[in-house]
Amino acid sequence: MQPGVEWIAADWGTTNLRLWAMAADDRVLARRASEEGMGRLSPECYEQALIRMVGDWLPEGRVTPVLICGMAGARQGWVEAGYRPVPAHPLGLPLTRVPTSDPRISVTILPGLSQESPADVMRGEETQIAGALALRPGLAGPLCLPGTHSKWAEVEAGRVIRFTSYPTGELFALLSEKSVLRHGLTGEGEDWSAFDAAVAATIAAPARVWAELFPLRAAFLLHGLPAAAGRSRLSGLLIGAELAAAEPRGEVTLIGAGPLMRRYARALRIAGVTTRQIEAEDAVLAGLSAARALWKEAV
Repeated sequence: MQPGVEWIAADWGTTNLRLWAMAADDRVLARRASEEGMGRLSPECYEQALIRMVGDWLPEGRVTPVLICGMAGARQGWVEAGYRPVPAHPLGLPLTRVPTSDPRISVTILPGLSQESPADVMRGEETQIAGALALRPGLAGPLCLPGTHSKWAEVEAGRVIRFTSYPTGELFALLSEKSVLRHGLTGEGEDWSAFDAAVAATIAAPARVWAELFPLRAAFLLHGLPAAAGRSRLSGLLIGAELAAAEPRGEVTLIGAGPLMRRYARALRIAGVTTRQIEAEDAVLAGLSAARALWKEAV
């Protein structure tokens, strides 16, 4: 039993589930993660997956609130939670209560954000944006959240004004794992010179990105292009195309983690843009803590 657990924070994505046992003052007491994301679960399996992960955190004799952001609230998730149209503060009502059979938990899913034109939606990123605003009061301007579907959001006066999704990570996965290019891209490691050159070339001539993809296959066959160079070049081509479309100016706030955030920071420097960085875990925890305050007002 984990002592002192007041509530549980959850970021339930398409691929992964991340959980934190939280104290009354929003300190993290413990953290866990699994690969039981939305893509691996049917609606009737969510509660069991949650209890497997947090059952020993739950005090007997009382109900522990669980606040969830992310794809558990998608149409294909646990229970569909609504969208709040922008312009809007990143967090707000209504919150979606999830029926559960275990009397030790009370589960609530946060709403996502939607945009009418051009049509777009986000789930989970709005909580990270709320956390970034909590961590850095007065934050404004462009925010970039790299991921499977990268989000670029414009924030003014604490509200998300507009946003755009780019399926850059998904395209990288499909091309490197499912297309004919995969035969020359299997491996590990980074080749930063290949990445940098690809970013610069694509920013300079974004329409050329389509003509630069198959040569990765040809270079492997004819010249023995190393896998690290091929993967880094593919990543640079796709991220460069995203930056060319996003047209960032001035300073961009990056919310992310690990190698992917480092790649975006590096690509933005090549584009002549400065960055300030916020770790994704810090942002999502600050956002879920802000959501807990909202939940306490609503119940």
